[in-house]
Amino acid sequence: MIRVLIADDQPLVRRGLALILAPEPDVEVVGEAGDGAEAVARAEALRPDVVVMDIRMPVLDGAAATAELARTLPGSRVLALSTFDMDEYVVAALRAGAYGFLPKDVSPEELIAAVRTVHTGDAVVAPRLLTRLISAYVRTPAPAARPAPLSAALDGLTPRELEIWRLLAVGLDNAEIAGELDISVSTVKNHLTGVFGKLGVRDRAQAVIAAYESGLVEAERRGA
Repeated sequence: MIRVLIADDQPLVRRGLALILAPEPDVEVVGEAGDGAEAVARAEALRPDVVVMDIRMPVLDGAAATAELARTLPGSRVLALSTFDMDEYVVAALRAGAYGFLPKDVSPEELIAAVRTVHTGDAVVAPRLLTRLISAYVRTPAPAARPAPLSAALDGLTPRELEIWRLLAVGLDNAEIAGELDISVSTVKNHLTGVFGKLGVRDRAQAVIAAYESGLVEAERRGA
């Protein structure tokens, strides 16, 4: 069973999410929370596998709650939700350790699939949606301002790893990267494992953020 905690400041939204998830034979909704602080406290008590977390909540916002859970309960993986596709809080949540992001208007089937995917430890942010979010809210630092760990990682990556990381950051999935480079999907996965290890990131979402922060790819300027 996938134990799920639902955190949202709107009771009707919590009820709706529970009604979608509870009938699934492999999902158990173990609790609800109305703000970020309550979400952390309930997670500590209930130890859910997945926390479906609204990003904008009172007392403690979803990003801050995600960061606290990533620090204290890494086994409780966060799936962040937002009313807005382009929301700076989404990037903050991914930085904080969320395993994925979905807009609240996704279909019930997409929500259920995302919960299952997050439970396995994989990211569920659509590559192109993630790229739009990063492009809107992450600003590329000047080379001299690159974080030291990222500068070291750039030096340690092979040319092939750099190219695969770049293609990932501009929105290609594994199959598209394989087609672009004329290699197998399994080879792409192997290279990405090496990239993640050298960068010290957990998943695709954090790897994309690191690509923008390092200057490997440049963010679009809003209004350009």
